[in-house]
Amino acid sequence: MPQNLALEIAVQDPAGVRVAGAVGAARVELAQALALGGLTPSPATLELSIEAAREAGPEVHVLIRPRAGGFHYDADELAVSERDVRRAVDAGAHGVVIGALDPSGVLDLDAMARLRDAAGGASVTLHRAIDVTPEPLATLRAARELGLRRVLTSGGASAAVDGIDTLRALVAAAEGAIEIMAGSGVTAASARALAATGVDALHFSAKRSVVEDGGVRMGSAADGVGGYEVTDLATARALIAALA
Repeated sequence: MPQNLALEIAVQDPAGVRVAGAVGAARVELAQALALGGLTPSPATLELSIEAAREAGPEVHVLIRPRAGGFHYDADELAVSERDVRRAVDAGAHGVVIGALDPSGVLDLDAMARLRDAAGGASVTLHRAIDVTPEPLATLRAARELGLRRVLTSGGASAAVDGIDTLRALVAAAEGAIEIMAGSGVTAASARALAATGVDALHFSAKRSVVEDGGVRMGSAADGVGGYEVTDLATARALIAALA
């Protein structure tokens, strides 16, 4: 594995934190509902995951996202997010992962500054909201000016391996002043090519599905019945082995 490449695993619970610790990941991004792109985890999940991390080792960075869908938030949603940022940091999280866009689809500087300030001195990552902005390089510059620690990006593609050219451009534009972390659909097959772009970190979920058939749909989504996802130790190990 490249010497300076950090690994971050997206997890949904304390068990996922322990998997990340077992494979030597530097960080976890703690969320719930990864199938929806990730949402803010519950307070109990937050507290128990931080407790697990004290033994397992990885830093805990908490996704703050009040709902699925786009990233333009109203006043109530921003108020919820601000309180969730404070809750996460007060609970002992090392950082938070945020993103807010204005009605035109560019980074909402006022909302981002408000959430950044709520984090106090904790690390702040801009999540993949950057990937739906019209000019990712301009968004990166704004993130630098806001003093954010890193950006999680797929290079504007659905899967990071398809955004490699943009990832290289973002690495060059970052000039070492802000970290670039590649994520979305990262697998053992794509990890080496992504690492070769010069990114500072790889973000992946290493998940597998647990299939259940309850026979009754429990939500409006197409997958509202049938199972759930967990962080898988063997999948995480396979990706890391591919980097070796």
